[in-house]
Amino acid sequence: MSSRLEPFKPLPAEAAPAARRKTIWMYAAGPKIQPKTVKGWFNHWRWVMVWFTQLLFYGLPWLPWNGRPALLFDLEARRFYIFDLLLYPQDFIYLTGLLILCAYGLFLFTAVAGRQWCGYTCPQTVYTEIFLWVEHRIEGDRSARLRLDAGGMTAEKLLRRGGKHLVWLAIGLWTGFSFVGYFTPIRELGQGVLHLQLGSWENFWVLFYGFSTYGNAGFMREQVCKYMCPYARFQSAMFDKDTLIVGYDARRGEPRTLGVKGPALDGSASKGACIDCGLCVQVCPTGIDIRQGLQYECISCAACIDACDGVMDKLGRPKGLIRYATQRGLEAGERAALTLKSIFRPRVLVYSLVMVLISAAFVGSLALRPPVRMDVVRDRGVMAREVEDGIVENVYRLQLMNLTEQPQRLRIEVQGLPGLQAELRGSAELGPAETHLVPLALRLAPEAAAGLERGATLPVTLTLVREAGPSGPEHRLDEATTFYLPR
Repeated sequence: MSSRLEPFKPLPAEAAPAARRKTIWMYAAGPKIQPKTVKGWFNHWRWVMVWFTQLLFYGLPWLPWNGRPALLFDLEARRFYIFDLLLYPQDFIYLTGLLILCAYGLFLFTAVAGRQWCGYTCPQTVYTEIFLWVEHRIEGDRSARLRLDAGGMTAEKLLRRGGKHLVWLAIGLWTGFSFVGYFTPIRELGQGVLHLQLGSWENFWVLFYGFSTYGNAGFMREQVCKYMCPYARFQSAMFDKDTLIVGYDARRGEPRTLGVKGPALDGSASKGACIDCGLCVQVCPTGIDIRQGLQYECISCAACIDACDGVMDKLGRPKGLIRYATQRGLEAGERAALTLKSIFRPRVLVYSLVMVLISAAFVGSLALRPPVRMDVVRDRGVMAREVEDGIVENVYRLQLMNLTEQPQRLRIEVQGLPGLQAELRGSAELGPAETHLVPLALRLAPEAAAGLERGATLPVTLTLVREAGPSGPEHRLDEATTFYLPR
């Protein structure tokens, strides 16, 4: 069968303007979502995670460790403290490894459990939950908030709204203060706030992070999940029919019946179990109807499961009309959320293997990390020179770094050239987390240099020895360099 392209034919000039022009809106503002408060098993665990994450976030800057906060990213001194681990900018490779681990952890977790991260521990979800709790306490439940939205400005409305926003701002600013406390010791930061002596950058980040929390959790809410978060957009690449989702059992629920005249308990009724009460939509923080199938806006918070299970309890019917399940499980009518077959599938096994290998390399690298570091820099002003009694001398600068919070006693040894002596012209001790730039002279006696070619470049090895002591056993670190002979 042949086909040919037909050119577009313009509308005649006498056509009505409405027929020739049509405005297509790419964005239409939707109604404000006021989710209904729900109680249930999953809501309980969501609040457990809220408490857990916030105790960590707000508490770690105050936790003392070796005379400083347990987590401190001191950008000014270029030192990063993570409990007993001390990192420098040269340890950027560990940050790279950590980011790779997080990425593969996200892939693995999403392939198995879907968007559980979003529903329980994502900062946007956590702070939205906190702000909604404040809103519920001050303005009332969903119906009261809707009435308040629809009504005019009254003294009561002004008082309630004003009080809510003051509490929101307080939470946001405390969050910004805690965030900056990871970069400036939080007790010093607190003193600076009390005496109005914060630096410009500290003021900026406290306010920026505080108002970002206030705006994202108080106003933008589900808009962040729908339009700003990239995770919702690329999750389809990690989902398959064996990924855990929040799903509606259409086989059991359809056709829906209004009211409580549901199916007979013997299962012979032609009516579905869903009574179309709409509670699953009212409690959803992103405002979707889970009965329409899997949608990218769903954050797997399980609020709809708690709401539907509560309705089924009141009607004396089995729970699980909306439940955690896989698409394959829903199609097959399985009750188990996950099965061994859905967990141990090729994608998950590959992600797990990569995670194990990267984790082993990451942990092994940290375990084998030396307690001291040495960078060798030649003195470019004088490559080589003869000093008293014909001794040949090369001068170097050693940057010695203590990678622990224990004092270290050091010495330098040199190998590779008979008769070569090392003379360290500076302190051989490093304090906790200290960095020193120390001159080093390598000196070759005239009788040892007599048989060598003038102008030659000879390889040598410098060995930094951390002496045994309270900080640990002896440790040796080799660095290759060269020794020049003058012409």
